[in-house]
Amino acid sequence: MSDVTIYHNPRCSKSRQTLDLLREKGVEPNVVEYLKSPPSPAELTAILAKLGKAPRDITRAKEAAEAGIAPDLDGAALVAALSANPSAIERPIVVKGDRARVGRPPESVLDIL
Repeated sequence: MSDVTIYHNPRCSKSRQTLDLLREKGVEPNVVEYLKSPPSPAELTAILAKLGKAPRDITRAKEAAEAGIAPDLDGAALVAALSANPSAIERPIVVKGDRARVGRPPESVLDIL
């Protein structure tokens, strides 16, 4: 089992590019299709800690608005809303150990490998 996980949306070009880049570097990550298997609020909180980001930093504004997530929501309430509406989570997110990166651009994940 790999020590690298990618929270992946196969319909997203940046997500596919990031997965391809990992494989080009010889990394076969655990692939979590987060739209089918969304992270729990606890998992999302742990990912945010590894990213060093607040929930709003990984929120896709358009998708959040479409899901009815209030723009002033923050903290644990926003984490719960993102877990319930995973399409509003920025993608892809790559996690290795105690570090994580959003793959935008895809090369941004290389420094944690």
